[in-house]
Amino acid sequence: MSINRRRVNTRKTPPDLILIVTEGEKTEPCYFKSFPLHTTKVARIVGTGRNTLSLVAQTDKELEIAKIDYLRDHGIRLRDKDVVVWCVFDKDSFPAEQFDNAVSSARAKGYQVAYSNEAFELWYLLHFHYYNTALTRDRYISLLHKALERRYQKNDPDMYRILKHRQADAIRNATKLLAGYMPPNPSSDNPSTTVFELVEYLNQFINN
Repeated sequence: MSINRRRVNTRKTPPDLILIVTEGEKTEPCYFKSFPLHTTKVARIVGTGRNTLSLVAQTDKELEIAKIDYLRDHGIRLRDKDVVVWCVFDKDSFPAEQFDNAVSSARAKGYQVAYSNEAFELWYLLHFHYYNTALTRDRYISLLHKALERRYQKNDPDMYRILKHRQADAIRNATKLLAGYMPPNPSSDNPSTTVFELVEYLNQFINN
């Protein structure tokens, strides 16, 4: 099943709300909450503990909750065009069809997708080296222990700070990796990650 890469919204004016819904309950939220965005109202980051299609369904619910909260806090109803939604999830060991369907379903709803095959930690590894061969999740962790020169913890709140000076390398490596798959097919492109697209998007709204 071939899934074309969706063009990411790159406007420089922040939307009223960026909603990021992640599979991981700690690792991804800790990382994305560390971005020093220039307005406190721009990002809502939710770790769900859900995966693939169930994450997409949960994103629908989180979007409705976010709209209700925004109306309560600001007295204004959010229009769909004023919200940018990102789903963040991993391939892990889930069936290929299930994973591809989740990517397609999210994009059909107008959501952006930051997926990783196999795991989010691939994005961290790409800060140090270019990897283009499949690695197990356990191998990701052992390589991160070595690269960081200390034990990697999945819920480490300092990962953004630790890796920030290498971020340009990670974006370059992830872009090169994804470009090697023509056309991209999320479930079979191992390794691959589109997390860099979300990072580039958030970087537009960083405090300088």
